[in-house]
Parts: sequence; C-alpha cells; structure tokens
Amino acid sequence: MRKYAYLKMPLAVNDTDFIFRIMLYETAEGAYLFEYFNIHEMLQSSADLYYESLDDLYEEWNDLIDEKGWIDLDDPVPGAQHDAFLPVRVKGRDSGKPQWGQWEILQDGSWIDYHPEQKQ
Repeated sequence: MRKYAYLKMPLAVNDTDFIFRIMLYETAEGAYLFEYFNIHEMLQSSADLYYESLDDLYEEWNDLIDEKGWIDLDDPVPGAQHDAFLPVRVKGRDSGKPQWGQWEILQDGSWIDYHPEQKQ
C-alpha cells in the first residue's frame, strides 16, 4: 500500500531543506516514509525513514498533514522505484549493473530511457 500527503506547513530539515510532501509505503517488514524537499519532485524522494508499524508512522505524521489527508496511490510496478510517483527505475538495476543517475520509465509495457530534464 502507498499513500501520499502534503504537509500543512513545510517542515525544516536544516537551514536550506524543507519537507513539503510525504509518501508512505507499507511492506510485510514495516512501513517506509519518503520525504520530498521539492514540492514538484516526482522521480525520487529526498530522504526516507523506516517504521516498524504503520500505526507508529501515523502517530508521528498524521497531525502534520493538510486537510486532504492521505491520498491513495497505486503500488509501484515490479522493478520500479518505491518512492517515485512515476513508473521509473535506475537503468541497468534489473541486470545487476545499475547506472546511477540514468533512468528508465515504463511506457506502453516497455522500459525506455527517461530523461526527467526533458519534456516527454
């Protein structure tokens, strides 16, 4: 299960970074919370936290999210980044030879090169 939410107020992480949006991803082992320092980021989170239970995650974050609350999001497709809003993966990761900083996106059932700096 994945859900995302926007914070009522940006949460300062340090002097220059603020959390604007969060995503939770529940697995059999526990729950992950992904933090996004850029409100428009769709590719990957800026940081992540692990919680042993979803209840622990909710206890820490529910009071900080805005009035829209948690918004359901489909689980990632197999092989895709868990923290990405788009179906993307690190190029070569599926073959055990990741090319960090290079991406692929699932489009029409095929993984193709993805360049987030370019309009698709």
